[in-house]
Amino acid sequence: MPDARIAAFAAVTLVVAVGTLYSVIYHTYLDTSDPHLTALPHPLHASHYFASKSNPLNVVFIKYAWGWTSLAFAAHFLTSPPAAQTWERVGKWLAETGVWMVFTTWFFGPALLERVIAASGGECVVRLPSGYLLSVPNEYCYTKSTVSPATHPSLFAASLLIPDTQEWQARPRLRRGHDVSGHLFLLVMSTLFLADQLRASFRPGVVRWSKAHQWSVAGTSALLALWLFASYTTSVYFHTPLEKITGYLLGLAGFAVTLAPIFSSPQAVTPVTSQTETVKSHSS
Repeated sequence: MPDARIAAFAAVTLVVAVGTLYSVIYHTYLDTSDPHLTALPHPLHASHYFASKSNPLNVVFIKYAWGWTSLAFAAHFLTSPPAAQTWERVGKWLAETGVWMVFTTWFFGPALLERVIAASGGECVVRLPSGYLLSVPNEYCYTKSTVSPATHPSLFAASLLIPDTQEWQARPRLRRGHDVSGHLFLLVMSTLFLADQLRASFRPGVVRWSKAHQWSVAGTSALLALWLFASYTTSVYFHTPLEKITGYLLGLAGFAVTLAPIFSSPQAVTPVTSQTETVKSHSS
């Protein structure tokens, strides 16, 4: 059968390109790095369902994209025929999880995506109830700290617009820099990763699927289709064109890690059960 990775690459590239082009022609995108716009609803939220950040696709699925992808991988791997349960697949998931963590969670401190925003002119700001943007040290954004006049009086000492209530608090955000589309990064990487995992079910030597595996293949395929649709809605409604392009390219680079020769070595493509049985036979 045709390489599913190539088909997925062509599909996600077309989806992002069409969505981005549409957003430019019809001015549907929102500059999420602009602190004056980020806190406001998307201008099209009332007429375009997926322009609303609170829609279920965004809140339930996109925000936890790698979690859903990992769940689909686990179900697909564990129900696969023994010949398809290889160390190569486990290694690829571990590598992609590492890429996800480095760019979105932690990299010897702030995640790389946060470092990019700061290095490109971003600043850590707090939006006061009045709408005024108060700049604070970047460390408060890196550590995702919650600040208030009661807990951090020194931050608000120079501000003439201190909130009236001492119960008010807020979490500073990095804004104004180049905000690489983290959603597109994860969606592109997840799409290619799932397509690559589906290949395992069709490789030579895998002749019969259990009922559970049939369901897992169907579920993985459905999630892959959902990620393509989510890539489109993200491309249409959020981030500047350049931020979408860098998110897309970063997703490709993240998946490219799994194309390293180590993942096609003889040891990597050995079924997990075969190595387990070999160890048992030597020990006995």
